[in-house]
Amino acid sequence: MIEAVGLTKRYGDKTAVYNLSFQVRPGAVTGFLGPNGSGKSTTMRMILGLDNPTSGQVTIGGYPYRKLPNAARQVGALLDAKAVHGGRTARNHLLSLAQLSGIPARRVDEVLGVVGLQDVASRRSNGFSLGMGQRLGIAAALLGDPQVLLFDEPVNGLDPEGILWVRNLMKMLAAEGRTVFVSSHLMSEMALTADHLIVIGRGQLLSDMSVRDFIAANSAGFARVRTPDTEPQQREKLSSALTEAGGHVLPEQDGALRVTGLPMPRISDIAHETDVRLWELSPHQASLEEAYMRMTQGAVDYRSTDDQKAGLMQPLPPGAQPPVPVPGQGQPGWYAPPPPQEGGQAFAMPDPYGGRQAPNPYMAPGAPGATPPNPYAQPAPAAPQPPAQPPQQAPQAASEAPAAPGTPPAAADPTKPEDVR
Repeated sequence: MIEAVGLTKRYGDKTAVYNLSFQVRPGAVTGFLGPNGSGKSTTMRMILGLDNPTSGQVTIGGYPYRKLPNAARQVGALLDAKAVHGGRTARNHLLSLAQLSGIPARRVDEVLGVVGLQDVASRRSNGFSLGMGQRLGIAAALLGDPQVLLFDEPVNGLDPEGILWVRNLMKMLAAEGRTVFVSSHLMSEMALTADHLIVIGRGQLLSDMSVRDFIAANSAGFARVRTPDTEPQQREKLSSALTEAGGHVLPEQDGALRVTGLPMPRISDIAHETDVRLWELSPHQASLEEAYMRMTQGAVDYRSTDDQKAGLMQPLPPGAQPPVPVPGQGQPGWYAPPPPQEGGQAFAMPDPYGGRQAPNPYMAPGAPGATPPNPYAQPAPAAPQPPAQPPQQAPQAASEAPAAPGTPPAAADPTKPEDVR
């Protein structure tokens, strides 16, 4: 178990962590969340004895990290996947760590297989991709088969298969009774992986509870109600009845109603009493991302601003109108509009038949509906003919009189073989 009590860390006049107290219990995956600059990495460094706290203390199994006997066999961590000598191969990197901690060499090959790097074990780490480097860092954390594991952004750079593998690995390690402490900015992944959450902002504790309790405490569920689109008067009728019953009704962009303050059975009863048909009545719960944004919106240090493009905007030509903003743009579920239209009609391929039925190319020529001949088509090339065989001629008779003197010799017949000529 990891336990922090009154943990504080200052760098000059900058307070990175202030009076932070929490426990990370074994048997569960504990997510460590917070905005950039909130002190997550500083806290993990103090847990591992890399930074000394200004005040307070943090222990692992009741001891500070530096006082743990053979700490590498009890605690495994991935804080920076790039903390590897680039000239070493993956196997030699892990082998050096194993030799420092008295871990058998055969364990190196085991963890290389666990993380899927057995085929590149002899490659130097400076040629690894970001995802391969993450896998090598996870292998180093698993090397001593520790009971306590800390991971800082373990899925950074991994492909979907790798993310799924890390998720299942974390759950498996926790199911074995180990303490698993994971920091991440991927809320969707934390919702699938973590059992418990510790959320900090500007170095102070904001929340320490289960994922389900965190979502329920920082969001409001609602019921989505839809009436027939062809009968808007029914929607207005139901909206008034729900408001009179104490509910809060908000219209949505697609015509549905968002109802809070009333349970779903009560909404169904009110619709039945007012004789309103329902096309949809479904519960909706906020996601972990929505709950996290609501919780930490006041603890964000780095906020983006709109790009004004100062000095880069081209002036509009005379008579041109500025672009009209698209309704709903930037809202969840918004998609880009279809391509622009010309003359009020969508762009389409020109119709070569002027609205007539397209001719059938498989009908006999001249038949009604057959494809007319193309006057611009090139004539089809004639099929190649085999070369003509030279005529067989009888040899010149010996009695034939020789040519008269001065008579030019006859031209050689190119169709005759050379020996005949």
